[in-house]
Amino acid sequence: MAAKGRIPQSFIDELLSRVDIVDVINRRVALKKTGKNYSARCPFHDEKTPSFSVNPDKQFYYCFGCGAGGNAIGFIMDYDRQDFPGAVDNLSSLAGLEVPREEISPQQQVKQERRKTIYDLMEKVASYYQQQLREHPQAQRAVDYLKQRGLSGRIARDFDIGFAPPGWDNLLKTLGDSEEHRQQLIDGGMLIEKDDGKLYDRFRDRIMFPIRDNRGRVIAFGGRVLGDDKPKYLNSPETDIFHKGKELYGLYQARQNNRHLEQLLVVEGYMDVVALAQHGIMTGIATLGTASNTEHLRTAFRYASELIFCFDGDTAGRKAAERALENALPTMEDGRRIRFLFLPEGDDPDSVVNRDGAAGFQKLLAQAQPLERYFFESFHSQTDPNTLEGKARLSKLALPMLQLLPPGVFRQLMLDSLAERTGLSRHALDQLLDDTKPASPTPETSSRPPVAPSTRSTKKLVANLPSTSRDPMLFALAMVLFNPRGAANQHLALGADETSAAANLLSDILKLLNKRPGSSTAMLLGHWYGQAEYDILIEALKTIALLGPELDDEKAQLAFLDTLSHLDTQKSQQHLRQQVEQLREHGQLDKAVSDGYAELSDDLKQQLLAIQQLLKHKHQR
Repeated sequence: MAAKGRIPQSFIDELLSRVDIVDVINRRVALKKTGKNYSARCPFHDEKTPSFSVNPDKQFYYCFGCGAGGNAIGFIMDYDRQDFPGAVDNLSSLAGLEVPREEISPQQQVKQERRKTIYDLMEKVASYYQQQLREHPQAQRAVDYLKQRGLSGRIARDFDIGFAPPGWDNLLKTLGDSEEHRQQLIDGGMLIEKDDGKLYDRFRDRIMFPIRDNRGRVIAFGGRVLGDDKPKYLNSPETDIFHKGKELYGLYQARQNNRHLEQLLVVEGYMDVVALAQHGIMTGIATLGTASNTEHLRTAFRYASELIFCFDGDTAGRKAAERALENALPTMEDGRRIRFLFLPEGDDPDSVVNRDGAAGFQKLLAQAQPLERYFFESFHSQTDPNTLEGKARLSKLALPMLQLLPPGVFRQLMLDSLAERTGLSRHALDQLLDDTKPASPTPETSSRPPVAPSTRSTKKLVANLPSTSRDPMLFALAMVLFNPRGAANQHLALGADETSAAANLLSDILKLLNKRPGSSTAMLLGHWYGQAEYDILIEALKTIALLGPELDDEKAQLAFLDTLSHLDTQKSQQHLRQQVEQLREHGQLDKAVSDGYAELSDDLKQQLLAIQQLLKHKHQR
């Protein structure tokens, strides 16, 4: 007998059609009617001017300030801090519906239960370490260390700090009482299996810091050694539930203690986060044994519009700041802020806040450099801005980095600043920029030219968009998301070289709409919630929100079909260029043209003639 499991997508669709997102949000946030939509100050970040918009017709919300967006279920998850099933239960009660559950296969059930047991076991491990800190005969060393670092018992409890006693098998003996439990401890990264099959505890004689995900579940641990063992800090390995390149220590606690997170402080380690919290600064976060990457920063920007990096003032700290800067640039959408704070050499946030208190640390924070200033100062040791050679070198070093910035006002202002520092005109810089390939392009960087609309209404829509929203795939995706019914019976043929996630998502949505033509905007958002593609849909929501009342169903349908035609033409042109290049490589191009393609194969001749007709038709429209 298969177990009850997943909530059917059909029920989620019905639920979203029954609830009104305006009613759901207005029960928690005071909304004000502004034209066709509703607005408010965003509940997810601090702001003085309302940038949070709710569209009652399409049943979605979007914040221009922090980029939060989604349907009614997503709002409940973020605002009430509930998981997906909890949010569905909440809305179902409001709509007077009972939540059904699908039957799942035995294989799915095993996978689902395996993950659940690991989560449950990790909570037990955390409780075990906390108990050891209170009761173990050798725990006084750990308690003394924590007191020496200025931590109180209250803050240790708030962060669930514990103690892994010395010895090879304390955890193994306590929680590994069966083969099944021992395997779960291995799967959770808590036990190490030697080549001969013997098991031993990964963490020994260490102060233990549980690492929680954004839902508060313990997914891993970090341990600070008390004795002479190496390394000084040890993290859990990657597991099914822990990926260190995505998680941030302290983010869960920061969200729990701040309904409106205005800023987050990116520090180096667990002790920095906890020490700041001890002094009332509950906004510290830290990466887990790895440098801050772009995914870390995108996660942090979901909850705050400003990030402040805190680095040691030594050489290692400066190098870490350079890496952080490069990873930060692709995340710098308009409205976001990043600053860099370099502490006095030999200091870290922990030592500063314990010596000078919260007020002293806040004084230092006020001195943090804006990204623009640090960006250009980072080149000072390599360039002399007082010489022509130095200005030329500054341009050469800075332009590839500026290519990493997403299109928008901030990017334009950074280019203006570079122009001012070098004496080059913006026109000259733009030409150099066109010749400069990105130093580290992101996977979503598109090589497609922007939308080239042929109809008047589409031209008017595109003219209202910043360049960042003019990628044709993203624009087409936005038009489909706004008016799903307008994309009925359409499809997108992807070339073998098409790697854009937006293109693949658009193709998948069109396939879904052909099967379920009645799907709404909210339903499409719900279908991809929690998947990697969801972030692309939020980008599409941004495009819709930017267009505002200018967009309606008819214009969206026309714009989508126009863009689809543009993409088809683009693909044909690319194919033609490839064919022409092949002819040129074989020295056959001039002869083929003069002979009217007579010497070409029938297939190639038909392709080239068809492309000629397509291009002729396009120019006549």
